[in-house]
Amino acid sequence: MAAYTIENEKLSVTIDAHGAELSNIYDKENDRELIWQADPAFWNRHAPVLFPNVGKYYGGHFTYNGKAYPMGQHGFARDTEFEQIAAGEDFVTYRLCADEESKKKYPFDFVLEITHRLENNRLSVEWNVKNVDDKEMYFTIGGHPAFNVNILPDTDFEDYSLVFKEGIETLSYILIDAENGTALTDKTYKLELTNSKYALKKDMFDKDALIFDNGQIEWVGLALPNGKPYIALESKNFPNFGIWSKPGAPYVCLEPWCGRCDNKGFHGEISEKPGINTLKAGEVFKKSYDIIIY
Repeated sequence: MAAYTIENEKLSVTIDAHGAELSNIYDKENDRELIWQADPAFWNRHAPVLFPNVGKYYGGHFTYNGKAYPMGQHGFARDTEFEQIAAGEDFVTYRLCADEESKKKYPFDFVLEITHRLENNRLSVEWNVKNVDDKEMYFTIGGHPAFNVNILPDTDFEDYSLVFKEGIETLSYILIDAENGTALTDKTYKLELTNSKYALKKDMFDKDALIFDNGQIEWVGLALPNGKPYIALESKNFPNFGIWSKPGAPYVCLEPWCGRCDNKGFHGEISEKPGINTLKAGEVFKKSYDIIIY
């Protein structure tokens, strides 16, 4: 598996060609690894990109022009080899292009380029989706980075907190149907914060991810037992956000999404899916988020 490392005085960051997946953020100043190291006992991934779909389609397929196309959770980009097309001391860009095999399951001609760029204590993750087809294409795309939580000796998962932008007191979220992995939109829950923080609880992900719609989260961090953030994710103008961990695992995923899983019971064409991204022939979709290390 080819990988490329970018680094500066503060950080060393490694990105794999397989899935263009971020696999390491080593904090030199504090001598600690911040990315989950894919222990298969809990979850065998680090920070996969979710494309051409975030989450699951209802019934395990999407419909385009009346035809059903089976597609697994989170799409196929995370399990595909990307081509490295540019690199320097502080950045690397990987590219994935549609081919005859991909078009059997996702009938659009696309180019996906992912750049990881390091500047001081900030790692930018940039997505460029190009429609090189002669028709409109439809997709969702998301990040899924998993950050280590029990990073200090003799501490427990519940000693750490999620921390949000100052002034936020309440967030609303929905849950995922355990049977089919799609969103249950008929009931909304409240995440009540104290001083813009929420102490992690071991049972908070017993019903899978918490889904925050309507652009509620533009900045969220993980805080040490003393309340100070050690890592944060900034994702401005992202409509959806997921927070997830495998119950009992010492990591938390902070997931900025442009679109998400189907609502439970959705049977429409992919063009009618709530939150779908639409690209006309020749258009380019650009989005980025930043990981900040403190």
